[in-house]
Amino acid sequence: MFETNLDATYAWLGLAAVSVATAGVAATLPASPPPDAAGVAHTVETVADGEYPATAEHGIAADRIRLTPRSISLGGEGGSARAPLHGPRITPVPTGRRGGAGDDRLRRVLEGVPPGAAFDGPDALSAAAERARAVDHGWRSAPERLTVRRVHYGGVHVTLVG
Repeated sequence: MFETNLDATYAWLGLAAVSVATAGVAATLPASPPPDAAGVAHTVETVADGEYPATAEHGIAADRIRLTPRSISLGGEGGSARAPLHGPRITPVPTGRRGGAGDDRLRRVLEGVPPGAAFDGPDALSAAAERARAVDHGWRSAPERLTVRRVHYGGVHVTLVG
């Protein structure tokens, strides 16, 4: 009368094990999706591929950002995402000053100052852009928005991103 059916015991133990495993997997899933690096890359490429000077902004929902001349990476609670840039090389402009006059001049141009007012000539703009592309592009705190500006100065065409 009080006999235990052995099959029912194994079924309950199996169900308990599956429940624990499912709860463990669910606990490791991120609470939000990774940031939209592809959308940011699309905005950057649209400006960089253009024939004329242009400016665009793109909102960022990420905690950190890494800009290189050929890619954009974003990181946040949901993980990280990377998008390659297929157009012309961009010039990452770091936020704030990094101790060089070239960075400050590029920052001013990115913010809307004409290149002729910030640089002595097209060669100076070209050299500052090359220096900015050559530095280490590590992870930085992400701003709320990313600004992209394509400028022409003489025969020099530069796409600034910061």
